[in-house]
Amino acid sequence: MVVACTQEQRLFTDLALQTNAKTSVIKFVNIRETGGWSQDAKNASPKIAALLAAAHLPDPDPVPTVTYKSNGRLLMIGTLDVAEPLAALLAENLQITVFTQGDTAQPLQGGASKIGAQTGQALSSQNRNHPVLGGEIVRLEGWLGAFQLTWKRSNPIDLDVCTRCNACVAACPEQAIALDYQIDLTKCSAHRDCVAACGAVGAINFDRQAREETAEFDMVLDLRRQGALRRHALPQGYFLDASAPTLLRLRELVGEFEKPRFFAYKQKLCAHSRNEQVGCNACIDICSAEAIYSNKSRQQIVVNPNLCVGCGACTTVCPTGALTYAYPTASHRGLQLKTLLSTYAKAGGKDAVLLLHSQGKGQALVQEVGRAAQLRLAKGLPAHVIPLALWHTASLGLDVWLSALAFGAAQVLVLMTDEEAPQYLAGIEAQMAQAQALLEGLGYAAKSEVPLQVLQAQSAIELDADLQRLTIGASRLKAKVPLAPFAVTAEKRGTLGLVMDHLLEHAPALQSPNPPEALPLPREGALFGTVNINQDTCTLCMSCVSACPAQALQDNTQAPQLRFVEKNCVQCGLCMTTCPEKAIDLMPRLLLTPQRKEPRVVCETQPYGCIRCRKPFGTLKGVEAMLGKLTGHAMFQGAALERLKMCGDCRVIDIYSAGDEQKIS
Repeated sequence: MVVACTQEQRLFTDLALQTNAKTSVIKFVNIRETGGWSQDAKNASPKIAALLAAAHLPDPDPVPTVTYKSNGRLLMIGTLDVAEPLAALLAENLQITVFTQGDTAQPLQGGASKIGAQTGQALSSQNRNHPVLGGEIVRLEGWLGAFQLTWKRSNPIDLDVCTRCNACVAACPEQAIALDYQIDLTKCSAHRDCVAACGAVGAINFDRQAREETAEFDMVLDLRRQGALRRHALPQGYFLDASAPTLLRLRELVGEFEKPRFFAYKQKLCAHSRNEQVGCNACIDICSAEAIYSNKSRQQIVVNPNLCVGCGACTTVCPTGALTYAYPTASHRGLQLKTLLSTYAKAGGKDAVLLLHSQGKGQALVQEVGRAAQLRLAKGLPAHVIPLALWHTASLGLDVWLSALAFGAAQVLVLMTDEEAPQYLAGIEAQMAQAQALLEGLGYAAKSEVPLQVLQAQSAIELDADLQRLTIGASRLKAKVPLAPFAVTAEKRGTLGLVMDHLLEHAPALQSPNPPEALPLPREGALFGTVNINQDTCTLCMSCVSACPAQALQDNTQAPQLRFVEKNCVQCGLCMTTCPEKAIDLMPRLLLTPQRKEPRVVCETQPYGCIRCRKPFGTLKGVEAMLGKLTGHAMFQGAALERLKMCGDCRVIDIYSAGDEQKIS
């Protein structure tokens, strides 16, 4: 059942649970804010039909899940006067450890006590209700259920032993001990009156070695202005504020939890590393969760599924498709797009504009535009703008955007708000620059026409104005892309191959008497291109062939030739970094002739024959380069140098047949 309203989603879901029905049999689609509440509502019937048709599609296939187990061990980092009152609110459900740091002279999140604010000291309560740690944090890493804190006990007072009797505070002549029970070593001299005052408790020890210690926790509430983790996408279980929603969330994070494993990785396609050389770092550079790192020993990337937040940016910038978005897959998104656009067209809609937005702030903005239109504060979504919610806007890239144009879209807009990491915007814009260059070069768009574009909006009014301005010219493209019969595949390069074949087959620029041979593309984010080989320095050692992850560079077993299949090249640069002669350079472009799919010889030389038996055993350039480098070497003079010109068999024969050679038996 499809319910064309989200207002009563909670009611219908509860009714389904009461009748023991599967909640998955009910689907909800919002046609009110996206279509009905708009000044263009009278023309929105095709869009509404498209949204309803997409809602009838089956759910994505299930994928493996990532499991988190939390026993409720919470680490709170901050001053005692801020952390301890919060700990009291959570103590019933959680096992809390406080790590004290800082003072209230530099206010932390959550405020400080009045006395602390007046004295500039962090005050703790006299009751020690929770374990308290202190010192210098070395590192904090992990995720929900598996955080590890490493710190040094750099202060003479052991807070876990201290009874907070205040004897040391009263005894210190320099007033170096405040009511956070930590000694300010810049004020402290050698009186050691505090040690005597502490007596048998023994909480103060100036001779304690500041060694590293570790402890494990399930959750972390970091109350400092600058947290231990400063990445954009924080791991599950790590929080940076003490707001009411955060405290409620912490109380709920006890038990076992699951999330989809959002990615799939095929190492054999990865262009990150070969032969101890690094080529592509695109996924590592763009990941805002720091979930991807290089494993140099295995010469591949590693994606930590526990840290992955499912944004999909890595799959968008991956040139080979080694990383793919698994939930939902690209093929499922392709089916959604095809259903939306075909239904829209069948219902009489024209010039469809796809608006891709996130399920978080993006969806909230879209709905707010609809509500503003109902109040006549905005115009609302135009009738030809079809919104599609994604888990994250960075999860779709060039292959799916171009496919959408081939399925009937006149424009694809990607809405980005402040919830996206800055590097996501840079990655998306680089991909769109590639698409724009392709569409302009093939004759589908003029320079003034931008069929693929990023929308940046922070308010409903701003988004409304942008939609009215940017979608007016959607019908004025130089040439609309004809409808394509292909389907989006799970393999990125496979989809790119299908969509590029379709675009090339109907390209207006190729219908002219003198069509261009190739289109230049921007270097950043290039997914297509060729290699330039320096014929003078290349020795055909074939190290580039073994390094190429896409089989774009190939050798010829019948002749000393280096061949290249341009369709396969992903411009990763591994061949360039691997080449010992520095004879390779990359050139981003799209070859428009049929030769882009065929192997072509990019470098060749004559075979070099053994001077003794005449059997070919190397290339002329390779042997000449070797002789040039070793001619002046003391170990390669006379007969030894001549043996370099022989094959392996003749070299052994010559060594044992020479009468002037010294042999050790």
